[in-house]
Amino acid sequence: MKSLLFTDALKLKRPAAFNVMLKPAGPECNLNCTYCYYLEKKKLFPGTGHFRMTEEVLDNFTKQFIEANEVPVVNFTWQGGEPALMGLDFYRKALELQKKYSGGKKIENSFQTNGTLLNDDWCKLFADNKILVGISIDGEEHNHDHYRKTVSGGPTFRKVMKGIELLHRHKVEFNTLSTVNDYNVHFASETYRFLKKTGSGFIQFLPVVERIMPQTDTSGLQLIAPIHGEATVTGWSVGAAEFGTFLITVFDEWVRNDVARYYIQIFDATLANFTGENPGICVFAGTCGDALAMEHNGNLYCCDHFVYPEYLLGNIADKPLKEMAISQQQFDFGVAKRNTLPRQCMKCEVLYACHGECPKHRFALTSDNKPGLNYLCEGYKKFFKHVEPYMEYMARELNNKRPPANVMNWIRNRENQAVSPKIPERNDPCPCGSGRKFKNCCMTKWHNGAMAQRHNGA
Repeated sequence: MKSLLFTDALKLKRPAAFNVMLKPAGPECNLNCTYCYYLEKKKLFPGTGHFRMTEEVLDNFTKQFIEANEVPVVNFTWQGGEPALMGLDFYRKALELQKKYSGGKKIENSFQTNGTLLNDDWCKLFADNKILVGISIDGEEHNHDHYRKTVSGGPTFRKVMKGIELLHRHKVEFNTLSTVNDYNVHFASETYRFLKKTGSGFIQFLPVVERIMPQTDTSGLQLIAPIHGEATVTGWSVGAAEFGTFLITVFDEWVRNDVARYYIQIFDATLANFTGENPGICVFAGTCGDALAMEHNGNLYCCDHFVYPEYLLGNIADKPLKEMAISQQQFDFGVAKRNTLPRQCMKCEVLYACHGECPKHRFALTSDNKPGLNYLCEGYKKFFKHVEPYMEYMARELNNKRPPANVMNWIRNRENQAVSPKIPERNDPCPCGSGRKFKNCCMTKWHNGAMAQRHNGA
């Protein structure tokens, strides 16, 4: 392990707190989305025909997870595959066990689903237990159905929309997770406006980037991690430059109209990095390792995107969960995110915002032909440079205990002044964006500048 920093030492000393993405139905799903990286994980369990978490594994995990997290609020994250395949009784039992082992801690649950299996009973369970639901949806019908298909190849959009209608009817809080792939990357504004219409107040965009080997590796997998050999980027993966343009297009609409009305994960994380706060998402943090993944049988992996034999930490039936979560193997995995950055990244002007993004995407070559550059580097650099003046303004507002949403008026003032320079009234907000009145800010400089122009023109 290279360069242990003071921040690493703090991480080792702090109270244990980590997240585990639970896969109660393993990689099993009722859909067959073209770009899904998880469906083929079935090959890691040869001879297993029925991927279902047993009550014994559920009980063991629940007890250990609550005890291991030395924080007042513990969040259970259910994902897949498709977690709804487990059926309602499984989650009723899960809630019962959480209550049994809570030990005075507050327990929260989040549930990521494709939405096609939802009905009134599911929505009642979510509403009664305040479970936050994440809906996977890729935009309008033509965008969504392009890759998100049933096992028989049929469309899924209308089933998902029916699920969203049910969530609204039962007043269930939900957010949306949308992949950005080679197709819908060309429909940025349309996708953003559609997601707002669904009622999603929190929007996540996940770039699809996968590499595929012509032959399977020793584990039988074709979609591989960066540590493996040569492979080809899949046809459905998003291009780096196109992804940057997608983010900029959405940002330009959001920053002018929707700040504090709609929350977009990458924009929130970027602002946090501008202010020196925790970005709240591992890919844009300096190190990672606090978000593990557990399969239906109790196998614990370093990360949801690294469910490969090399990243298996063990099984909760054989090793204590906390021991694996704070193990040297997991710590090394987390700090490697920073320690393996190539020199090009270390000198990059947007490193503070990007931090190399996800190690899963670091298979490109640097300008001097060194490995480890993020495949999406070009797009992220373009995006972070574009948003810089707006983020700097919002960061100043936050530091001065003013709402970042003031950026919308600041932009309008700037754009209006560019089109038709008009001298503000004395008590108008100053167009420089300081938040002070014009008379108490730039009025003197403004008039001095105007007098100089007249003098020079005379």
